[in-house]
Amino acid sequence: MIRMKQLGAGGLVAALAGAAPAFAAGPVKAPTVEAMAAMVDKGDTAWMLVSSALVLMMSVPGLALFYGGLVRTKNMLSVLMQVFMIVCIASLVWVCWGYSLAFTSGGDNHFIGGLSKAFLTGVSGSTYAATFSNNVYIPEFAYVVFQMTFACITPALIVGAFAERIKFTPLMIFVVAWLTLVYFPIAHMVWYWAGPDFLPDAKTDTGYLFAKGALDFAGGTVVHINAGIAGLVGCLIIGKRKGYRSEPMPPHSLTMTMIGASLLWVGWFGFNAGSNLESNGVTAVAFINTYVATAAAAVSWALIEQFVHKKPSLLGAVTGAVAGLVAVTPASGFAAPMTALVLGLVVSPICFVFVTTIKNRLGYDDTLDVFGVHCVGGIVGAIGTAIVADPKLGGQGYFDYTVFPAVAVTPEGYSIAAQLLVQLQAVAITLVWSGGISAVLFLALRATMGLRPDAEVEAEGLDINEHGERAYNY
Repeated sequence: MIRMKQLGAGGLVAALAGAAPAFAAGPVKAPTVEAMAAMVDKGDTAWMLVSSALVLMMSVPGLALFYGGLVRTKNMLSVLMQVFMIVCIASLVWVCWGYSLAFTSGGDNHFIGGLSKAFLTGVSGSTYAATFSNNVYIPEFAYVVFQMTFACITPALIVGAFAERIKFTPLMIFVVAWLTLVYFPIAHMVWYWAGPDFLPDAKTDTGYLFAKGALDFAGGTVVHINAGIAGLVGCLIIGKRKGYRSEPMPPHSLTMTMIGASLLWVGWFGFNAGSNLESNGVTAVAFINTYVATAAAAVSWALIEQFVHKKPSLLGAVTGAVAGLVAVTPASGFAAPMTALVLGLVVSPICFVFVTTIKNRLGYDDTLDVFGVHCVGGIVGAIGTAIVADPKLGGQGYFDYTVFPAVAVTPEGYSIAAQLLVQLQAVAITLVWSGGISAVLFLALRATMGLRPDAEVEAEGLDINEHGERAYNY
């Protein structure tokens, strides 16, 4: 029996009405469109649309302000423009071919979907997506737009690793290629499942990692590890900033960064709790877990700085909060509040070591610590999920969706050791897939268009040279 994830994380979906003919041959028949419409709950639909807006807020303005405040004044607009335009471009790519590649059947291929829904073919106001509660549906457009916001923020995270030293146009080309070759396949592998209505045939039509039983409620692998390793590869290939370690490069506005971090925290409730795909008790579990893990991680980072530097910093506190958000993301719908709290306390010391000691010793210039916070925090969260999901620790466990109706795995049937092996496989595949393809893309762009502005442009700043504007005119 394939072990599957619990109650519909960010992509436990995809039993879409348009896919019904492919899976209706088994003894369990897909419901009619009329039957699906009767099972749509207006509250679930409203929650999914609100969650989508919250996740969009995470990118613009949240991430844009968070990153913008951390760079020097001469490069602030370049970061804001990069994040803003990535959201715009990723949205267009998503509706043209991304949704189809991520969330339609790939047939015998379990690594990426097909093009049956390219340009949203067959998707309308009267098609529906199944959640993981039996007989609960949401309009397919609500699911399309919710997942679109995830596809927008993930590549936007990457730019923080090489902020202040990359040309705009090659970066936009990289984003289109990276989404197509990296993000959509990883999303398909982790989150795609044909859905309960089409069993037993559908159980063979799953994403590769989903079939293995990988647990990722809202994007630890798909979003954070995926973006974090791509950022590390990018900063290594592009090289260090001019003057790195030889001249001061302080953040130009920590006030702006704090506002951005706060918007991220608020928006993250849509990111995590929205990933349940409906509004019920598990939604509330993901909500409170997101809340307490973030608070614990911020306190944990402040305590570390008090011990190490004798002064807790605002930058450290908000960095800890983001690390907590990252770590709880894959576990948010599986953990109990007290184990989510422990996860937040644990992730900050680990990320602190990476963004200070390890980065300094290895000498790489990850400008805004995308690898140290998102990739490392995502790994901590992905591995930790195997522990905190254990029902014996108050976790939610998971459901076996190879039978219909789905059956909850008993506490006695849950094995932390077995789940750890599955989680490690998911982490490793994401690191290799994203890291390897990202390296090829960066190297190809460096050899053709060039990735980096010349030394004079970099010294003067990207704002005036790349965009003809300055953030502040005195």
